[in-house]
This record gives sequence, C-alpha cells and structure tokens, in this order.
Amino acid sequence: MDAMIGVEARTLHSVHKFNAVILGLLIAGSWYIFSWPLAMSVMIGGLLASASFILLSRDIRKLMDSFTRAGANRNTVKRVSKVRLLFNFYARLGVIGLILYELNVYMPIHMIGLAVGLSTIMFSVVVVVLSKGNMLYSVQRFKGA
Repeated sequence: MDAMIGVEARTLHSVHKFNAVILGLLIAGSWYIFSWPLAMSVMIGGLLASASFILLSRDIRKLMDSFTRAGANRNTVKRVSKVRLLFNFYARLGVIGLILYELNVYMPIHMIGLAVGLSTIMFSVVVVVLSKGNMLYSVQRFKGA
C-alpha cells in the first residue's frame, strides 16, 4: 500500500513539474510571437487552473485519509466527506468564475489565451498519466496486490 502511495505522489509531482514547464513555454512563446496581453492571459488561466488542481488534490487526499481513519464507520464518514468535497469543489468553481468575470470586466483578457492557460493542467495530466500508465496500471502490479 505504501509503495502505491509513493507512486501516486511521484505522479502528482510529475504533473506539477510538467505543467510548470508547459505553462512557462506557452507564456514565453505567446509573448515572443504575439503580445504581452495574450501571454498574460495564458499565465492567468494557467495559474488559476494550477491552483484549483492543487486544492482539489488536497481535498481528495483529505477524503481518502478520512476513509482510512474511519475503519468500520465508513457510512457516516462517506456522506459527510462527499458533501464537503462537493461543496469545496463547487465553491472553488464559483470563486474562479468570479475571478474570471472581474478580470474580464477590468482588464483586457484574450479569451483564447485564457482558454489555453486553463487547459494546461488537463494536458499535463493526460500526458503524464499516459507516459507513466505502464508503471501505474501494469498487470504485474495487480497480480502482486
């Protein structure tokens, strides 16, 4: 079990590192090729998505820890923890929506750059999981479990 937690933590760390590299390249490239306002929009979208992903992973880790500690009382923990996770998720989504609305009203934001920045974390997750999928989901790992 501890080996699997180590693999998950390393994979999450790889997602964060890969996302930082991709986001940096996209910001630099959009600034060099197009303009600073586009690069700023990519940066804002990427930072918002990264922060949301970090908070979501923290919430999921807390949920899993509460199941581990609960033992036989999983039904009560299950309901409370799921409600808390969903509340945090939708509250975070609402806050991001308000931030994006305020930025759109008070700053010139390029929507394409913002969408590119917001999608960097999804791209990073897909690339890292596909590249490490053999290590995570190999037949030998399931046979040994």
